Amino acid sequence: MTKRATQRPAAFTKPAHWTNDPAPTPVKASDEKDPEGLSPTRYGDWVQKGVAIDF
Repeated sequence: MTKRATQRPAAFTKPAHWTNDPAPTPVKASDEKDPEGLSPTRYGDWVQKGVAIDF
């Protein structure tokens, strides 16, 4: 078994966007009604000009 590295290589530089701050608390999802019909996240299809589009 290969021993796991415990330190980064000496040439490693931390990207500017990395932070030690904790992740933000998730926001509860809202149950808004879809003004144009069925919710694509529930039924899996978007409807555009009467045609169902599946990604």
